[in-house]
Amino acid sequence: MTRPKELRFNAFNMMAPSHNWAGLWSHPRDTSLDYNTLDYWVDYARTAERGLLDGIFLADVFGIYDVYGDSPETALRHAVQLPNAEPTLLVSAMAHATKHLGFGITSNLTYEHPYQLARRFSTLDHLSRGRIGWNIVTGYLDSGARGMGLAANRAHDERYEAAEEFLTASYKLWEGSWEDGAVRRDRAARIFTDPAKIHPVRHQGRHYQIDGIHLAEPSPQRTPLLYQAGTSKRGRAFAARHAEAIFLNGQTKPILARAVREIREAARDFGRDPYDIRMFAGATVVVAPTRAEANDLLADYAEHVDQAGQLALLSGWTGIDFSKYRPDQAVQYVESNAIQSMVENFTVRSDRPIKVGDLATLSRVGARSPFVVGSPQDVADELIAWVDETDVDGFNLFRLVAPESLTTFVDLVVPELQSRGVYKTAYRDGTLREKLFPGRGPYLDATHPGAGFRRVPSATRADAAE
Repeated sequence: MTRPKELRFNAFNMMAPSHNWAGLWSHPRDTSLDYNTLDYWVDYARTAERGLLDGIFLADVFGIYDVYGDSPETALRHAVQLPNAEPTLLVSAMAHATKHLGFGITSNLTYEHPYQLARRFSTLDHLSRGRIGWNIVTGYLDSGARGMGLAANRAHDERYEAAEEFLTASYKLWEGSWEDGAVRRDRAARIFTDPAKIHPVRHQGRHYQIDGIHLAEPSPQRTPLLYQAGTSKRGRAFAARHAEAIFLNGQTKPILARAVREIREAARDFGRDPYDIRMFAGATVVVAPTRAEANDLLADYAEHVDQAGQLALLSGWTGIDFSKYRPDQAVQYVESNAIQSMVENFTVRSDRPIKVGDLATLSRVGARSPFVVGSPQDVADELIAWVDETDVDGFNLFRLVAPESLTTFVDLVVPELQSRGVYKTAYRDGTLREKLFPGRGPYLDATHPGAGFRRVPSATRADAAE
């Protein structure tokens, strides 16, 4: 018999009072009103590490959800991912409070420059001792573009063209500016860095120009672990080329299995091992000691989901103004400049019409991804079935009532999975990359395009003079 696949999990959260399920901040046991305090996040990280989760995956969005009703009013009233704060600033505190937990940080490259983002992620990788990942996104809200002084966001495919160039420039900084051994820290000789092993990066592209040395010395991973979340046709190609872990959704197993298969096939076309990419499906899990208690808990949570807020969120994600639809209308395919894969999943890839009203409920239809309710045994059965039938590697656990939903998963589901031999009982040593890919080193794999920018070590000036 083959050894069962080891399931992997991230806690999926956002530095905002509301995340994927609008309104749950109003639940009396929810603590998300404290989202802007360090204690909230440090406690959350400790719970995730107690459960041996691979990481915390921090979402972010740049802009306001104002597609619904052509107004930000609903998003503002119901805290639809607003207010939201800068997620990178959380990670140092959480890393200090933990030893093994990884951190996948969403950062929108459209309003960044490679020179500054590369330094920020190198710094976090140093401070966490190699536990940092970057979730590469290009943004989809025109409100964010307007806030940055632009008329609108870049067109969908143009965003990925800019992202390709951004990654090229970043690889040059992370991989090619400082050689291994450039930092000597030699007190006796009073030499901190060997200038012969430092190289300026000169990049002249359509979107970005660089003429300078990377400001940070090489971090434990050099390039942070690379996450990506786009599964549109263009997004899949980008992810298959660059990503080491992908976050994807699909409300049925056939939809999810197709997305996984297409990405793995595309990775092979780029000369990569298809299993050099870890696939994480979003998952909503409601668990209690018994199935009846879990159903009662679901009903309790569902009472606090705000339907208008949920539709405002979906309108922003899809670019479709759902305020113009009746609840009993089926969602129709519309090509937009937002998250195209989500619209495809609701329409052309769905095995039945999906009504707008159903999308606003805490249910399997509204979840957009695996939705699992039951006892620890039920949840384990279902999660394992999704892995077996779709070829995903694990799940990003959606926040429901915080921290209750994470705590119950750690206390109830983790032991059940461990008893079945499909979940680790201790962390491996090493960086985030080494934990996700056992037996590998801390740097990008040799088949990854970023590895091609790594410099062959040169001799020191002293050596060269001999």
